[in-house]
Amino acid sequence: MSTTTSPAPETAVNGFPRRRPRWFVELLRRLHFYAGLLVGPFILVAAISGALYALTPTLEQAVYAHELHAPVSDSQLSLADQIAIAEEHIDGEATLSAVRPAPEPGDTSRILFAQEGLGPSKSRAVFIDPGTGEIRGDLTVYGTSGALPLRTWIDQLHRNLHLGEFGRTYSELAASWLGIVALAGLVLWIARIRTARAKKDLLRPNPAHTGYRRVFGRHASVGIWVVLGALFLSATGITWSQYGGTNVSNLRTALDWTTPALDTTLDGGSDAAADEHAGHHGASSAPTGAANPATFDAVLAIAQRANVDTGLVEITPPATPGAAWTVREIKASFPTQVDSVAIDGTTLHLVDRVDFADYSLPAKLARWGIDLHMGVMFGLVNQIVLFLIAAAIAAMVVLGYAMWWKRRPPRPPRRFGGTPPPRGVLRDAPWWGLLAVAASGVLIGVWLPLVGWTLVGFLVVDVVVGLVSRHRARE
Repeated sequence: MSTTTSPAPETAVNGFPRRRPRWFVELLRRLHFYAGLLVGPFILVAAISGALYALTPTLEQAVYAHELHAPVSDSQLSLADQIAIAEEHIDGEATLSAVRPAPEPGDTSRILFAQEGLGPSKSRAVFIDPGTGEIRGDLTVYGTSGALPLRTWIDQLHRNLHLGEFGRTYSELAASWLGIVALAGLVLWIARIRTARAKKDLLRPNPAHTGYRRVFGRHASVGIWVVLGALFLSATGITWSQYGGTNVSNLRTALDWTTPALDTTLDGGSDAAADEHAGHHGASSAPTGAANPATFDAVLAIAQRANVDTGLVEITPPATPGAAWTVREIKASFPTQVDSVAIDGTTLHLVDRVDFADYSLPAKLARWGIDLHMGVMFGLVNQIVLFLIAAAIAAMVVLGYAMWWKRRPPRPPRRFGGTPPPRGVLRDAPWWGLLAVAASGVLIGVWLPLVGWTLVGFLVVDVVVGLVSRHRARE
């Protein structure tokens, strides 16, 4: 961080041993300290809200049981009949946009409508008992996942603190720095365990320790068990971000790792790539309003003969004149089934099809990573694991601040919080080390712009702290 003079290697400064010049480890120690101190609040909020979100797929099954489920019936209304019932209920207030038939006996169908004022990716859903036609609910749903109001509220809290686009910087800052802090902590843990006499204390807290050593032991032992989960959440979370996410998308396009897109044009192919996040947080096309309810049944039957073999499907009429109908599977749980077809609504001929089996490996990994991050790939098990990882990350942040507080000087004048690790960590670095640090900082700053900007902020804080300390030493 700074190149000011450092103490002799054999002395201990501010509680940090300097047995021998280890410039890279000491650099990571300072980075870990400042990032944890200054970005910690963002990571803490993201972890707590993420832990809540992880459980929402199961919670909404309980909270909205009446809307989502209906008594099993031997009879089955056609989609056209269910649409007619929903449209009568809507009474012209909205435009039919899509239909999600009941996936299993005992489930309700969702008749989706586009309504002015709902916002991007939101629809008005009328829940229909497919056996009797009873209207079981009328709610606003969000995104491809069809999130209901509870999950939508928590999702927006996790994503932008309900502050709109401005609030997205908080989650991107948290996701970007979480991976860096986790990697720096891993290197520090490895360096510590190589020289520690009681190595097991770094794998599980030693109950005999007290004070700072107890807090440090908990911080270190919890961290090593969740580091892989933290790195996964950081990497997948960045794909949703505004600045870093754009760089990820551009890289995937350049390497031809994109998800194949379904061609819905009736006059020729479109080579546009699909987006795994489409519908989760972005605007979607509005329907034309000219869809014939009877066509939904016919289109679904053709799709089922082609490649749609799961009950979790969405049927969407053309968004523009001259476009095809689409039927896509929306089953995010494993094994993944997201096949889709495009069908000419006039001739009922198959226009195009995209099978998940034909995705490239990078596209499949991107799909799986998103579904794992959202807690839907392996159901309740996935959600519990995410909850525990997020809770552990939140605990790490709190323990980090406790360590900082306990490192306050023992005698007056007692400052607010502990002293940072020793300065001058780059003084012992070779020329190639300085060059590598500079190049790495530039590359990370370009790839993750918010990290680059905050790194500059860290340097400013570090310089100011150094100047203040020097001024006090002269008094």
